[in-house]
Amino acid sequence: MKKRPILLIAIALNLLVLVALAFAYPHLMVSPGPLVKGHAELATDCFACHAPWRGASSGQCIACHAVADVGLKTTKGVPIAAGTIKGSFHQSLIEQDCMACHSDHQGPKLTKRSRKPFSHGLLKVTVRDTCAACHAAPRDTVHRNLQMECSTCHESRAWKPAHFDHALLAKAELDRCESCHNAPTDRLHRQIQGTCNSCHKTDAWTPATFDHDKYFVLDRDHGAPCETCHKNNDYSRYTCYGCHEHSQAKIRAEHVEEGIQDFENCVECHRDPRVEPEKKGGGRERGGRERD
Repeated sequence: MKKRPILLIAIALNLLVLVALAFAYPHLMVSPGPLVKGHAELATDCFACHAPWRGASSGQCIACHAVADVGLKTTKGVPIAAGTIKGSFHQSLIEQDCMACHSDHQGPKLTKRSRKPFSHGLLKVTVRDTCAACHAAPRDTVHRNLQMECSTCHESRAWKPAHFDHALLAKAELDRCESCHNAPTDRLHRQIQGTCNSCHKTDAWTPATFDHDKYFVLDRDHGAPCETCHKNNDYSRYTCYGCHEHSQAKIRAEHVEEGIQDFENCVECHRDPRVEPEKKGGGRERGGRERD
């Protein structure tokens, strides 16, 4: 029983030593990681930013970094060259809460803590949509042709994904997909000379509205170039005579004999070369289009 008071005293003494060390050498005892380069000189002076038992505060930051000078002058009053950094938006914040974004400790190597994301809600409403005040304008072809605010397509939480509405484009631009998009390089698209909106919609590239199997199944024996069947890039019409050298007179006689009047609309019956054709009496006009 006599050993317990001695043990408690020893524990108390150890705690006092730890507390004393934490105050004497806080950068060694409780540091959450090395400081950023700009504050490296304060690595051994924790109380330059932290108050005992309360931690860091914006008041400590503003004591060195005057809000009116952030992004414009260094802490020593030296003007910052224009365009070097874009930090002058600090003057447009609704409140001076440095801790909301900044953590000057890089974090322990094991945890690799990342920076706090910036919330655009901290900006005054009058400048919230003036993206160019802080961000460099994109220089790609798409953005050079647009004359609207970034918030029309992008959200402040992240640059991607964007939500672009093609209705914002002029009518002349809607048919010039290649002015913004790279042309597909696959075998099928290389053969097509029409416009993208013949098969695709502006709200999404896929799924496309065209499905060749609905009209004719392209098996391995029918993998010919599009223009073999579709002359002059007219995909509303087709012909089978490019490969099948039938006599029109003979074809007509054979089909009329079986009661088939629409004998030039081959895919009406011969939809799939792998199966026997269905015998139909017509129902479509010449060229493969539905009758009214």
